[in-house]
Amino acid sequence: MNALKTILFMILVPGTMLVVLPCYLVGSDTALFSFGIFRWLAVPFWAAGAAAMIWCAWVFVVHGEGTPLPTSPPRQLITRGLYHLLRNPIYMGAVILLLGFVFWHPASSILWMPVIVAISAHLFVILYEEPHLRKTFGSEYEQYCRSVPRWFPKWRRS
Repeated sequence: MNALKTILFMILVPGTMLVVLPCYLVGSDTALFSFGIFRWLAVPFWAAGAAAMIWCAWVFVVHGEGTPLPTSPPRQLITRGLYHLLRNPIYMGAVILLLGFVFWHPASSILWMPVIVAISAHLFVILYEEPHLRKTFGSEYEQYCRSVPRWFPKWRRS
């Protein structure tokens, strides 16, 4: 059941906000300039952003025994996969995916989308998500916060 809820959620919410809306804006807003051949850099951004979000949704279902929906959160603290590198990889995946649209069609409406999503995600994380996770998982989450950065992974030398 969690898998079905996650699939529906991912189609309806991120699908609408990160695919349908940007595609509409690309079709209705004039590009401010062109990246020329470099517009194809959009493809790896789209692929990386979508892959990160799908992988994280899968981890929510399989390892967290829940969904990305706030109404049906994971029962286990998720520290696997991309969550081992940073605490909010779904939101980072969304911003990366939107940056692909900036390369593809840099219209004024598209240029603002990654910024708006990043600010909104940050506010949601610090005002709701982190306090809720601290209350739910306690010291386990505190330790996780000390060892894993919120937004940008720490690259360690081997």
